Amino acid sequence: MGIPAVELVDDGLLEPAETIARDEAALAEGTPLVRVARLSSPALSLGVGQSSNVAPARKARALGLPVLRRNTGGSGVLLGDGDVVWSIVLPRDDPRVGRDFVHAYARLGAGIVRTLATFGVEAAWGPALGLSEEFCFLGARGLALVSHGKVLGGAAQHATQKAVLHHGVVPLTLDRQRLEALFGLAPAFSEPMLTTLVELVPQVNPISFAARLGDLIGDGLADESSPA
Repeated sequence: MGIPAVELVDDGLLEPAETIARDEAALAEGTPLVRVARLSSPALSLGVGQSSNVAPARKARALGLPVLRRNTGGSGVLLGDGDVVWSIVLPRDDPRVGRDFVHAYARLGAGIVRTLATFGVEAAWGPALGLSEEFCFLGARGLALVSHGKVLGGAAQHATQKAVLHHGVVPLTLDRQRLEALFGLAPAFSEPMLTTLVELVPQVNPISFAARLGDLIGDGLADESSPA
């Protein structure tokens, strides 16, 4: 019996809470899925192990910013209008998960690297920078998506007995003032360390970018299912 095909879903524009809900539903279902979407509004996303009363959450609520909890690890992420998100769900016994899935951020996140390359942007998953306990992109766990020495995005994972979820985000733009306020980052610190999709690809069309990302993630998983 062959490895099952992966369904590809482009969810278009979604509220952050809805994309988190769809990831949770897909993980519970456990069938092979690649999903991409663009976020329609800002929010603060907390890791599954974080208290809802951590400092960034308190600051976000004071600013009227929704505070959400995802079912994956890591720390806080400031989500913004137009950010591109992707998700991969695979059954635990799917060979594409691999025994190394806990450390497989670069392998499961290869689709975003390939997509950026088609737009002329060099990027790679590199070691976590360990520069912030509160802001996930500069945290100490997992890997960071880096381009030209700046962090562009991040990813997180969660495994159940049934399936594995890998999901990530690249910001279209960045509200640096809000980011600095939420996570206590000084402008002189955040400016040289972080970048965005628009900074790297000024004329990018987020709709086309998300569609290409979905296709290339799906193509990569299809290649992994083919005999060597």
